Amino acid sequence: MRTNRRPRTPREKYGEELRLRRLAAGLTQEALAEEVVCSPTLISHFEAGRRLPSPDDAQRIDRALGTDGFFARWLEDLDTIFAHYFGVVAELEREATEIRQYGASLIPGLLQTKAYSRAVFQAFRPNYCTEELDELVVSRAKRSVIFENPSAPVSWILLDEAALRRRVGGPQVMAEQLHKVADMADSGRLRLHVLTLASGAHALLESMLYLLSFADAAPMAYVEGLRTGRLMDDPASVEACRTSYTLALSDAAPQRESLALVRAIAEEHEHAQHQVRPR
Repeated sequence: MRTNRRPRTPREKYGEELRLRRLAAGLTQEALAEEVVCSPTLISHFEAGRRLPSPDDAQRIDRALGTDGFFARWLEDLDTIFAHYFGVVAELEREATEIRQYGASLIPGLLQTKAYSRAVFQAFRPNYCTEELDELVVSRAKRSVIFENPSAPVSWILLDEAALRRRVGGPQVMAEQLHKVADMADSGRLRLHVLTLASGAHALLESMLYLLSFADAAPMAYVEGLRTGRLMDDPASVEACRTSYTLALSDAAPQRESLALVRAIAEEHEHAQHQVRPR
């Protein structure tokens, strides 16, 4: 007999097996968390398929449950093209009911055009091949499908003016990128605010920030630096991040002014594209 239930993802199967093995071992989530040296909330995320353990966590799970490397080996088959510190975030954003992002020096990946993404990926790879860039660009572009769903998350985007003016990929690429963001705001798919250069110091000056809220789980926060990222589920840390976002948002320009500024800077990039440089 058919049901309307969607097929389980590999992550969900991994999580369900973890739950069954934990119960068979007579352990609560709290007891397993003590062995893995993490929070019970994190074990809950593992079992629900919302997150994957790190390789070290998987090894500790195997030791705690006596599963002889089972979960560590299975974890290797669940690797994605995303950087190891971001793969979990890419999974989580599909389950989010609200997303809040702050772009400090570049447009956040979820909103990037393919040309903009390619320029970003190319910039930090001293040696690259076209096939590798194609794969990375396609993978990033697929994330934006969440905006096409009827149940798309409520989305807020807070951009630093510096991210609008830096010509990633050149003037034409930047113009197209900014028009895309503005069009999404115009259509109501996201709430757009800009932290202008004139606003000076603000609460998010030191880092990008990604906030995720869920219908059936605690909110999470993600920050990222050069080749590293940190996903936080500790309530105090997440709340501190949300407070910083709120403070920065209070210093940003209103939606209408922000939208006008993004359009104006896009036109500046377009004008630069058509200027003829003197010989």
